[in-house]
Amino acid sequence: MTLSLHDASVPVFRHMLGALDGVLAKGEAHARSQGYDPDVLLHTRLFPDMFPLSRQVQIACDFAKSVSARLADVEVPAMPDEERTFDELRQRIARTLAFVEGLDAVLFEGAGEREVVLRPGTPKERRFDGRSYLLQYGLPQFFFHVTTAYALLRHNGVPVGKLDYMGAR
Repeated sequence: MTLSLHDASVPVFRHMLGALDGVLAKGEAHARSQGYDPDVLLHTRLFPDMFPLSRQVQIACDFAKSVSARLADVEVPAMPDEERTFDELRQRIARTLAFVEGLDAVLFEGAGEREVVLRPGTPKERRFDGRSYLLQYGLPQFFFHVTTAYALLRHNGVPVGKLDYMGAR
């Protein structure tokens, strides 16, 4: 039995973005129950040189949509990074999910051998075949930002745990 790159990507992005949406909802609810502005959490960082929570969510969405688009050989949709509230971040997750879920599995046929070029023509240019792009670059990057968003909320006292990170099954 072979595993298609569609099956190795789209359901993973769908599941983990759903879980991320859930921990964001818990973060907002926790802040309100504690009597402080939830949006304060969006600016928190684990360390000064790291991106804040809001940017972690934006980047996780960026990886989900860009990896899926490149594997499906369609244009990566633009999403300006303008979200300033939990609601706006959750809307971005919803838009990302709508895009990713709207990609027909047939578009991923041959994606494992398709060349993916990042930052073409620059000193940072990177070339991958589709399989390596997904497994060695795209998924690790995506999981890093989802995990960091979870860790930021947990670090700030939001009562979330591994089951929240893993999402409903």
